[in-house]
Amino acid sequence: MRLSFLFLISLISITTAYGYPRNPDKSTNGDKGANVVYPVPPTSPERLFYVQRTPNSNTILYDLNLNSDGKLNTEQPVKVYWIKYNERGQREELNYIQRKFAYGLNAKELNNGSYDIRFVSYKKFPLTLMKGEDGKYHIFASIAKKQVILNRIFVKIEGGSFWIPNVLYVEVKGTDPETGKEIVDRFKP
Repeated sequence: MRLSFLFLISLISITTAYGYPRNPDKSTNGDKGANVVYPVPPTSPERLFYVQRTPNSNTILYDLNLNSDGKLNTEQPVKVYWIKYNERGQREELNYIQRKFAYGLNAKELNNGSYDIRFVSYKKFPLTLMKGEDGKYHIFASIAKKQVILNRIFVKIEGGSFWIPNVLYVEVKGTDPETGKEIVDRFKP
């Protein structure tokens, strides 16, 4: 499992590491001295969560996948795509390698109308797509030993190599559905 997560981080580094603007004075990831601006993607009624990582601000978005009739696509309930902030801010589909080995998700329908969701590259972090108390679909995850609505994942990489990057931590942020309070946790995969 660790090897597959390291492979994910390697792919992230290769597919996004070259020629991107840096801003040493601004950072939104909470790291002192970080030199990349991490913009918050525009809100959307379908938005579930997003992933950002060093070395740049290109962002992977995970949205609810609705059919033309407005109902959930049960075959592929979550759609995944880029916002390439370091280019023109355009939306771009994931390529095959990114989808199958890095940022893609596997979804398994459960008996109660919810879905077990797993990253293709790191199956140890279970997510659940289900309707919340508000009647809308959300991705739920265990963050700081509490079941919360997942909002953002940030992967901090510092050095390493193509095959074995040095992942300092993965930070997950979510919202407690009972209190509305933001919950943050970090772990080293």
